[in-house]
Amino acid sequence: MTDVMKQAVQPDPSATALRSRIVVAGTGSGAGKTTVTLGLMKAFADSGLRVQGFKCGPDYIDPTYHTAATGTPSRNLDSWMTSADTVRETFIRASEGADISVIEGVMGLYDGKDPLSNTGSTAEIAMLTDSPVLLVVDVRSMARSAAAIVLGFQRLEPKLRIAGVIVNRCGSQGHYSIVRKAIEQECGIPVLGWLKRDDGLDIPERHLGLVPAVERGELEPLFQRAAELIRAGTDLEALRALADSAPPLSLPAQPLFAPDRLLAEGSQVATGERPVIAVAKDAAFNFYYPENLDLLRQSGAEIAYFSPLAGERVPQHANGLYLGGGFPEEFAAAIAANTGFLEDIRSAVRQDMPIFAECGGYMVLARTLTDRAGSVHRMAGVIPSDVRMQEKRAALGYREATALQDCLLLEAGETIRGHEFHYSVMAYDESSTPYPYAYQTKGMRGLQSEGYAQGNLLAAYTHIHLASLPKAAARWVEKCRAYGQ
Repeated sequence: MTDVMKQAVQPDPSATALRSRIVVAGTGSGAGKTTVTLGLMKAFADSGLRVQGFKCGPDYIDPTYHTAATGTPSRNLDSWMTSADTVRETFIRASEGADISVIEGVMGLYDGKDPLSNTGSTAEIAMLTDSPVLLVVDVRSMARSAAAIVLGFQRLEPKLRIAGVIVNRCGSQGHYSIVRKAIEQECGIPVLGWLKRDDGLDIPERHLGLVPAVERGELEPLFQRAAELIRAGTDLEALRALADSAPPLSLPAQPLFAPDRLLAEGSQVATGERPVIAVAKDAAFNFYYPENLDLLRQSGAEIAYFSPLAGERVPQHANGLYLGGGFPEEFAAAIAANTGFLEDIRSAVRQDMPIFAECGGYMVLARTLTDRAGSVHRMAGVIPSDVRMQEKRAALGYREATALQDCLLLEAGETIRGHEFHYSVMAYDESSTPYPYAYQTKGMRGLQSEGYAQGNLLAAYTHIHLASLPKAAARWVEKCRAYGQ
């Protein structure tokens, strides 16, 4: 089905936009910010508000939670993969028409790309969007010491506005009262609520097919429980007033997404004049940055979604193919059974159709996929490699991907930014000819060769953000147009 973009009216770049917003940050991973975020989102949405969710940093799973809790697609705000201007623009565009925006942080408030600066951190996103911060503090076995923690977070970055606190895992109402008095006396900001210790709120392991579970509605009880606890212990009116106090924002002088070009998707331009990029979209393939698709549209492409899990094949009128990440290992048998889809991939490669695949999509291009149970499933086989799932995480973190050769998106030597997060490992068959690696990636563990590039096929583990190199989107669309002609 063709996706005709319904873009909200864009503010004038010279004008200011009022956006009610709050950043939910934690003192560290595990403090409870995801639980608080989901509880707030669900509670506000249940009260009839239109809630827009955002996630700081490169993550696909939390935005899926947000979308399920609010009914509105969530967006990522990443100041390392993109620019400060793009962060502000993405926020303003996506929050148009929302009653309140809730921005979930990543790790601890000040954790990011660099331990010596705010780069890539929740704090940086909060400052770029001029948003008040709600700090979530785990106060187990703690009383006055909680005030010292909040005070330290306040003083580390004076430009940041930590405007309120929610304390998590309190043992009782009395425990909450003690902690609240200490924080409010020493820190001068309100404690707006608390959550008691509740093992039923534990978020499941993040790599075991959570997105499919969300889509099946299996986590709805968790969202409801979080909302119940938030409503019971949080002053939602005060919190909303805090969000409403955020100052107006302005679009950058030179927006990445020009309104007239974005609106052209629904204009008088004939459909046949736009190259069609088929995008696999279902429970197995669902990790896409909306801005990547927006940039492809802005460059002239038309997006056509299809579902391999529903037995659908690559649309016949497609001029290009995009296989995003997701959980193909959870549905490997169903993917292998859709022989028409796999044959369409092989045929597209033979015809040199422009194809881009990342992470989960990359895995499906391999010869075989061995799931966690040890079962081997035949995949498309267009890449001389085999992939195997493992219990231990194989990669996590930001990546700078430099092209080792001219390829679909990049010229040799060009660099694009992205991230990796996967539990599978790829065994490359390098027995005959030099393996055509796509990138040299740079991360915390140094440099490594990664991916596969041959003709118009580009595939790798790295999830890229096209806003880090917008001309890559235009290059892809032009190759799709040339293929169609």
